[in-house]
Amino acid sequence: MAKPHKPSCAARLRSLGTERQWSTERVVDEIHQCCGTSRLRSHRLARGWTLREAVAHLHQLCDDQRVDGPRSDADQWRLWETMPERRPRPSTVDLLCRLYATTPTSLGFSAGGGFGTAADIHSSHAVPATAPPAALQPPALPPQVPTSDDTQSDLAVPSDFETLIDSTRRLVDRTLADASVTPNQLDLIDERIMWLRQQYLTCAPKPMLRALLTEMGEIHALTADRQPAAVQSRLSSMIAILSTLIADALMKLGQLRQSQAWYATSRTAADDSGNVGLRARVIVQAAMLPYYYGPLESAIALAREARLLLRHRPTATGAFAAAAEARAQARQGNAGAAEEALRQAQEIFDRTDRGREDDAFSFPERRLLLYISGALTHLGQPKRAMAVQQQALRLYPGELGIDPALLRFEEAICLAHEHCLDEAFDLAGSTYLSLPMEHRTSIVGARARNVLEATPQRMRTGRKARELGELLALPFGER
Repeated sequence: MAKPHKPSCAARLRSLGTERQWSTERVVDEIHQCCGTSRLRSHRLARGWTLREAVAHLHQLCDDQRVDGPRSDADQWRLWETMPERRPRPSTVDLLCRLYATTPTSLGFSAGGGFGTAADIHSSHAVPATAPPAALQPPALPPQVPTSDDTQSDLAVPSDFETLIDSTRRLVDRTLADASVTPNQLDLIDERIMWLRQQYLTCAPKPMLRALLTEMGEIHALTADRQPAAVQSRLSSMIAILSTLIADALMKLGQLRQSQAWYATSRTAADDSGNVGLRARVIVQAAMLPYYYGPLESAIALAREARLLLRHRPTATGAFAAAAEARAQARQGNAGAAEEALRQAQEIFDRTDRGREDDAFSFPERRLLLYISGALTHLGQPKRAMAVQQQALRLYPGELGIDPALLRFEEAICLAHEHCLDEAFDLAGSTYLSLPMEHRTSIVGARARNVLEATPQRMRTGRKARELGELLALPFGER
């Protein structure tokens, strides 16, 4: 390729495009062909941005959409535009597509990596051999024109033939970029998912699971169609969120194999979304399964993986990950590591936006206190733990899901550690019976049994202990 033209040439074409009312994509094409610049650079020049301005616009986009963007600067951007071997990561390509409202192919990124050649770009948009739909039919070529009285060319080439070629290709590009779901539809789906996230805090697992699976089925139907990168990213984020809630509901119901499989699905979807914060959140949420059902080493590893992914940035998910690690370390008997993780969780939490109180994907203060309670209970510090439990219970409006019950079970464990055994068994039994039948799931029964397990075997023969054991031994429908 010849030496690219100076930016003034692109400015001239941009001005011409404004005068003739060209689309942005047409301006990009003109700059790419005339100035000899890469398509990525042509997109920037078509908008009249400097390198620094492009970087600023990308960072603003990431802030507006609350996603983690690349740590790029003007020098890095220049390399992306001029060196095929320095292709940005797939998640960054997706962000660039959002920034320029276009597709990877239009930015010049071929499937094999690097900048696509003109042939790559056009062939990736090729019309199939079968007859294309009417929307893709190019205008008919003009009839043959005689060149003299006794000779005739095979086909006269009209003066606007290049325009015909370009306009037809742009029509194909636009058709490929068209999504079967509009931004407004995505916004409505987001609203429904937010409503499910709010309902999840109080709704019992079984009916919640039905609602989540119904919504997942609708989103899956949309992913069956080809979607632009930006739309696909949002759909993947939605799938990650719903899959995580489905996995958590299955865990509460004791369906461990299916829960683990759905957590794996949620991680795949989060990876596909390119959202680092969501990836970390899904990973730390997956740590709940091994925390309650083992092995604890996996819970610690997942919490640490989430923290490393966030690179210690002060986010609510970072505080969640540190608190989850603290609780698992304490349960495993690693007092020093648990105390250090608790300190980090509180420090990170104090520097973050806690998010909405009524969102299952937020991490408000009461959730932090729930994890601190668990850590202190397993560290054998009943007085500190019970103070935290009372503080947390005051932050739960009414009976908000099973979290208040989990706090009371931990209070009962602390009473057992303090040798107040009858009080401990009474509290565990009354807490269990106070829950509506649909909330008395496998995980609740397991936490109630932890109260008995925290009591030495020789002290489980009293009447109160026997009554609690008999209650938990009944079939679910009779408890």
